Amino acid sequence: MKSSNVCEVPRQPYWPAWAAGLALGVVLLLTFVLTGHGLGATGFTTRLSAWFGGLAAPQWTLANDYLGPMIEDGAVLSSWITWQVLGVFIGALVSGLLARRIAWRIEGEASAGRLGRLLRALGGGILAGVGARIAAGCTSGVGLSGAAVLSVAGFVFLGAFFAAGLIAARLSGGGVK
Repeated sequence: MKSSNVCEVPRQPYWPAWAAGLALGVVLLLTFVLTGHGLGATGFTTRLSAWFGGLAAPQWTLANDYLGPMIEDGAVLSSWITWQVLGVFIGALVSGLLARRIAWRIEGEASAGRLGRLLRALGGGILAGVGARIAAGCTSGVGLSGAAVLSVAGFVFLGAFFAAGLIAARLSGGGVK
């Protein structure tokens, strides 16, 4: 039986979907207006890989056609995308703390088991990352930013992304709730 603490402050409710969507749209618009480009994130992991490669094997990394140019100037982490991803992380952490929604848990553990869920999440993350690099953009870059500028590729991607997610959820036994 769980003990409850009477001094515990209740969690804050999530924003309504329309308000969160509107706020995301405003952030995306401001990003285009102030920086000249849309939102994205996979470029950060590539730059982070280049940075680690420069530390662990600098000659090999410099000789690599893909990673080498990212470390030639010596400021691999000074790109706007690095600060965007760090800002998203810090903003999410502060938001979670303020709303009292920080908790260590594994979503979907009950249906797949702890190890199974972690392996599925890792596999899905790796596949999504490889796909994002092949497509030259991640879900936020291709989907949100692409759709925001009325790119056909953005809308096709969003439809395919959601369809693939629904199919994968059904095939994995997780179902769609």
